Amino acid sequence: MLLDTAGLYFRAFHGVPDTVHAPNGMPVNAVRGLLDMIAGLVTEFQPSEIVACWDDDWRPQWRVDLIPTYKSHRVAAIQPVDDGHPIEEVPDLLTPQIAVIREVLGALGIPVIGAPRHEADDVIGTLASNSPHPVDVVTGDRDLFQLIDDSREVRVIYTGRGMARLEALTDAALEARYGVTPAQYADFAALRGDASDGLPGVPGVGEKTAASLLSSYGSLDGIVAAAADPASVMAASVRARMLAAADYLTVAPAVVKVVRDLELPGFDARIRFGTPERTAELHRLATEWGLGSSLERARVALAARA
Repeated sequence: MLLDTAGLYFRAFHGVPDTVHAPNGMPVNAVRGLLDMIAGLVTEFQPSEIVACWDDDWRPQWRVDLIPTYKSHRVAAIQPVDDGHPIEEVPDLLTPQIAVIREVLGALGIPVIGAPRHEADDVIGTLASNSPHPVDVVTGDRDLFQLIDDSREVRVIYTGRGMARLEALTDAALEARYGVTPAQYADFAALRGDASDGLPGVPGVGEKTAASLLSSYGSLDGIVAAAADPASVMAASVRARMLAAADYLTVAPAVVKVVRDLELPGFDARIRFGTPERTAELHRLATEWGLGSSLERARVALAARA
């Protein structure tokens, strides 16, 4: 099980009241909400391994160089004067909880894995694409639909409709929803665009048109080639849109496609439990941060899989 960790703790932060406090008065709604999510996910999907994938770089410069609007609306208005790298706009009450989340995940034995100059999506892409075992990717990010692969038993457990309405997406489920295969999804996303990531897409091309074009021409390369071929049967209005967006379509695939070949640090994702040291650390964290029943539910769920 690969967790899109930031997506989950943002969802937890907004889903649990910030009146949930630690003994020192600091809100811990994101921490407790994430722990409850982990408990529920482990209980329902029964993983033998679990990894918390992390954004070491939430907005990699190489993606911004290709599409300057990439995630630009998420950049914090005020930046540190001594750091040229943009900081993501994060609610003030969430920021101090992120360090606690990392500490708690470590105490639970869940490895936190990131990669320099890459997003959690790329870590997930690498692990999912190279795992010898079935994989469940837990995310609310539609970009990761491109990883779905029935032949390798890679599913996306989609959180977009809420944790009470999780969807396990397979090849067939994706095709039923969008009319494209997982292998076509990145091209589909590039054509359609995604306001949440600052991807403009091709003006005038929505989901239905993008799916229809991919059905007719197979891939973005095939669509671009047909647009450039006067003898193709592509409608004149669509051809004009594709040609006008040629510069964008040249770079968009590299931004949308997740990286699948990162060199990641070694780690052990097997769920293991019960050492005195880990038990003592969990007790300390539960007391210090007032994590109570949430941490206990996560501990019990993981212990049942150890």
